[in-house]
Amino acid sequence: MWNYTNLQSLDLNRNCVLESPLETESLKETCVYKKCVKKAPDPQTGLHRNLNHNDNEKIVPVSTSEDQTQMLFVDAFLQNNRLDHVTQLMGYHPNYLEMFLRTQQYLLRGDGPLPFHYRHYIAIMAASRHQCAYLIHLHEQEFILQGGDQDWLKGPAFIPTKLRKLHEVNKILAHRPWLFNKSHIEGLRKEAWSVSELVQAIVIMAHFHALSSFVFGCGIKNEPDHHGGFTYRPHSPTENSNDSDYTSDSSSDSNSEPEVGIEILMERMKKLKESQEEEPTEEERRKRFEKVEFQSAELTKPGKKPSPKAEIIKYVQDEEFCYIDFTKRGCTEEAPTFRANEYSWDDHGFSIANRLYSEIGNLLDEKFSMAYNLTYYTMGEVIDVDTSAFRRAIWYYIHCLYGIMHDDYDYGQVNQLLERNLKQYIKTVTCYPERLTKKDYDNVMKEFKHSEKVHVNLMLLEARLQGELLYALRGVMHYMT
Repeated sequence: MWNYTNLQSLDLNRNCVLESPLETESLKETCVYKKCVKKAPDPQTGLHRNLNHNDNEKIVPVSTSEDQTQMLFVDAFLQNNRLDHVTQLMGYHPNYLEMFLRTQQYLLRGDGPLPFHYRHYIAIMAASRHQCAYLIHLHEQEFILQGGDQDWLKGPAFIPTKLRKLHEVNKILAHRPWLFNKSHIEGLRKEAWSVSELVQAIVIMAHFHALSSFVFGCGIKNEPDHHGGFTYRPHSPTENSNDSDYTSDSSSDSNSEPEVGIEILMERMKKLKESQEEEPTEEERRKRFEKVEFQSAELTKPGKKPSPKAEIIKYVQDEEFCYIDFTKRGCTEEAPTFRANEYSWDDHGFSIANRLYSEIGNLLDEKFSMAYNLTYYTMGEVIDVDTSAFRRAIWYYIHCLYGIMHDDYDYGQVNQLLERNLKQYIKTVTCYPERLTKKDYDNVMKEFKHSEKVHVNLMLLEARLQGELLYALRGVMHYMT
C-alpha cells in the first residue's frame, strides 16, 4: 500500500510532482492527470542543477513538455518510488531511456533465479569497484526495502559465503575481463551457484560497472536524500576532503591538444564516406588495430586514484587491482586478442544469455542496437549530419581498450575521427571512471550540445557493457561445452 510518509522520508518531495498521492485511488492516474507539473521546481532556481561538470547544464526537468519523456518519468517513479538523476539525464534520449528502464527493471525486479535482495547487494558490490557512491547509496536503500539483512551492509565479513565468493569475478570483470574463464565458473559452482544464477549475477555486475562509468562520465551528483554528492576538489587546500566525494581537478594529460572542431570533423567523415580506397587486407586491418591499441597504451594514465571513504571501502576487496592496458597484460597466450568474428554478441552472446536467463538477451540486444544506431543527424549546431562513422569509431575504440577486434572494421578511422583528448576521455570513463576530473570533461567535445555529450556517454556505457559480457559469456560457453 502506498504510504505518503515513506515518500517524504525518502525526500522524494523534491522530485515528486504530486500534491498528495493519497488524493486519488491510483497514483498513476494522479500522475497522468496532473501532467507531472504540479510542483516541478523552477529551472532557474538551480534545483535541477544536479551535474557537477557544468552548473549551467541541467538534467531534464520533471516538468518537461516532451510527452514521451514525461510518461517515462512517471513509469520510473512508480517503479522506483523516486525519479533519480540518472533517469532525468537519460531523459534527453527517451527512446534509449525506455529500453534502459525496461532492462534495469527486469534485472532487479523481474523473473530470475536470484532473490531480489541478492540482486541489489550484487549491484552494490559492482559499483564499489569504481567507488561509485551514487549507485552504492541507491542500492543500499533498495537492499533494505527488499528485506535484506542490515548487517550485510557492514561489509563482506557479514555476508553469506556464496555471495562473498563473487568478489574475484567482480573485480576481474570490472577491470580486466580478458582474465575471466571457465575456471571461475567451476569454482563458483562448488559454492552452490547454478549456471543460471551466475549468468544473472554476471549481467547485473556488468550493468553496474558500465553504469558507474556513465555516472562519473556525466558528473552526476547524489540524490537529495543521500549524503554529499560527486563534486570536485576545490582550489582551496584547506577544504575538508572528507566532506564530499570528488576527484582531483588537475588534468590527467599534460599533453592535451586543442580540438579541431566540428567543421573539420565533418570534413573528415565526408572524405571517409567518399573515399575510393580499396578495402584494406586482413593483415592491414590487424596492423591498424594494433597501432590503435599501442597508441592507447601510450596515453597518460589518469591522476591518482581517489582515496575511498569508509562507506565505500568496506565493500572492496583487493582495492589495488585495476585496469591495465591490454597490450601490457603479459599473458598473451592465455589472453590473446579477442576476435569478434569467432565469438560475437549477435551469433553467440545473445543466444546463450537468452538460454540461461530468459529474455535478457532480447532486452540487451535492443538496448545495444539503440545505443549503437541512435542519431538525430546533428553535431553541435549543424543539422543533416551523418554521424555513423564517428559513432562507430567510439564504439570500436572502447572494444579495442579491452582487446576486442572486429575484423570487418577499419581501425584507421579511429585515428582520423577521435582526437587525443577525446581518446583520453573515453579511456578514463571506460577504464578509470573514478579518476575523471572536471577538466577532462571540459576539454572534450567543446562544440557539442549537452545532450550530445550525454549521448556519447550512453555509447560508452553500452559498448563497455557489451565488451565485458562478450568475455563473460564466452567463459560460460566454454564451461558448458
